[in-house]
Amino acid sequence: MNVSTSHTAHKVNAATAFDHPEFRNHEQIVFGHEPVTGLKTIIAIHDTRLGPAAGGCRMWRYACNADALTDALRLSRGMTYKNALAGLDLGGGKAVIIADPSTDKTEALLEAFGTQVDNLSGRYLTAEDVGISSADMDVVGRRTTYALGTSRTGLGDPSPYTALGVFEGIKAAMRYRLQKDDPTGLIVSVQGLGNVGFAVIRYLHKAGAKLVVSDINTASVERAVESFGAKSIVPTRAHEVDADIFCPCALGAGLNSVTIPEIRAKIVAGAANNQLATDEDGERLRRAGILYAPDYAINAGGIISIALAGPRDEDTLVREKTVAIGDTLTRIFERADAEDRPTQVVADELAEERLAAAPLSR
Repeated sequence: MNVSTSHTAHKVNAATAFDHPEFRNHEQIVFGHEPVTGLKTIIAIHDTRLGPAAGGCRMWRYACNADALTDALRLSRGMTYKNALAGLDLGGGKAVIIADPSTDKTEALLEAFGTQVDNLSGRYLTAEDVGISSADMDVVGRRTTYALGTSRTGLGDPSPYTALGVFEGIKAAMRYRLQKDDPTGLIVSVQGLGNVGFAVIRYLHKAGAKLVVSDINTASVERAVESFGAKSIVPTRAHEVDADIFCPCALGAGLNSVTIPEIRAKIVAGAANNQLATDEDGERLRRAGILYAPDYAINAGGIISIALAGPRDEDTLVREKTVAIGDTLTRIFERADAEDRPTQVVADELAEERLAAAPLSR
């Protein structure tokens, strides 16, 4: 099913999907439309060798439908590697809803999305992401049993677990590159103060770090300044701060040929998805002497909490798995240094090794 757009040069259809530079042997791409609610969604299933494809649903006002397809393809592949590296028996998938979450979100639209998910009969398990809340997932769950992180099936908002994993990853990177056991006195520039980013700065402040914060939401910045004594900077300059650690927690592709030469931190470790604009940017970071914590390795706490949620809000296993993110990153750092290769290439290989060992069919 085609998704129409006023941007004639950016029409999305099966042919352009197969030819798309982010198409990486995806198993299935579903273009869904429900005319009554106005739902336009793309569900990308990248790989199901380890289990059903799991990944959140992102609602975003994309400039054109081609941008939405790019996001779905990149994010779904990232989820394959994230789930594999986290030791979960899940494949990788992602959904995007092409709409403005502040003005277009309705219960009817979310229920229509739930029907689209249900039509895939369990090949894709959805959850919350940017623009979608836990309460929204409850609405989606009215139409499908394949919605994770609902009040019926989960631990609630996964962002605290994502933040915990990012904090553990920052500590692992800090120990490896800076030979420091705690962040006391270190300067950390955090770009993006959403649910995850704000929880990360709370951890960092409690641990004694000095914070420089940035976000397009000035209220979040003011709250961080008042609560944690942080300094503020405009988001477009967050990577330029003379900091020990740069922590990107906003949208992706922020590490690129323009920004990397401007980074002054010794470590890049943050929650944002798809931080590298291109694969070559990982090599740029390596050549610059910057230790990069691959995004899908460090930010896996959220999907861990969704996948392993136990009964009666029991989260012991979830927290153990999330804290172990630091150990996984240390293995990546050690192998990358030993082989003189970018960290994200090593992380990809570790994930691919687990995928290759999966049964031929499930």
